Parts: sequence; C-alpha cells; structure tokens
Amino acid sequence: MARPDKAAAVAELTDKFRSSNAAVLTEYRGLTVAQLKQLRRSLGENAQYAVVKNTLTKIAANEAGITTLDDQFAGPTAVAFITGDPVESAKGLRDFAKDNPNLVIKGGVLEGKALSADEIKKLADLESREVLLSKLAGALKGKQTQAAQVFQALPSKLVRTVDALRAKQDEQGGAE
Repeated sequence: MARPDKAAAVAELTDKFRSSNAAVLTEYRGLTVAQLKQLRRSLGENAQYAVVKNTLTKIAANEAGITTLDDQFAGPTAVAFITGDPVESAKGLRDFAKDNPNLVIKGGVLEGKALSADEIKKLADLESREVLLSKLAGALKGKQTQAAQVFQALPSKLVRTVDALRAKQDEQGGAE
C-alpha cells in the first residue's frame, strides 16, 4: 500500500467505520447506476452507501478495530455507513432488496457487534427509536394515571368507611 491515493482511501474508510453507529455490507452485482441512486435515497439522510474495494476496506475495518467482517469481503462489495438510527437504514435496505433481488445483504456491524444478514433483517423489523420511545412514554403515563386514581380512591374510601361507622354508631346509639 505504498501509493498515497490508496493510503488516503484507507484513512477515509477507517474514519467512516469509526464514526458510524453501524455498517452494512452488501453485494450489488447486477444493479444499474439508477438503481444504486434509488438505493442511496431509500437509506435516509443518516447513511452513506459507498462502493468499495475489498482489500482497502478490509484493511480500514481492521484499523478501526472491526475484524469480524473479514470473510465477507468477497465479490463486488458496497458498504452502507450508518450514523443515525440503524433501524431506518436497515428497513431501506430490506425493502430495496425485496424489490431488487440483485442486492444481497452480506452482514454488518452494529456498535462493534457483528451482525449476520438475518440479524439485519430482524433489525429492520423493529420500530424506529422515536416510535418505541413514544410507546414507552404512553405506557408510563398510563401507569401514572392508574397510580393517581388509586391514591385518590384511598382517602374517599376512608371517608365513606368513617361515615358508615358513624352512621352505624348513631343507629346503635339510637336503638339503645
């Protein structure tokens, strides 16, 4: 790797691996330039899709501390570098692969953990982070409402019990 252009390419790829939350390796054999452009759009704003040279990318991944992808650098390879929500980009890849069987998801890495192609498809089946957080907030709000109702019910139940005891005492006192 004596050539400066190759060294610069490796340095750039290493930076992309380090700054990304996730990276997904795909094989794009048979896709047209127009289809690749469409794929880039479907990944969302938080992902970059780059056609890469296997040898240079393997070196860059190793320099970034990612050694689990070494066996996947075969054939024409492109990498989706994901900096935002990986679920959105995984959905984009999955949906595009359904419409274009020439796109093959090889595998990837998510925050340092290796992912198989099946795990990436499972990731795509998840709801987005915002949806999950809103569901959690709704569930917590519902529990708070239930707790507030219980706390409000206790004093009113106590008052009814005291009134019932007072009425019973009045009946017993009047009957004597």
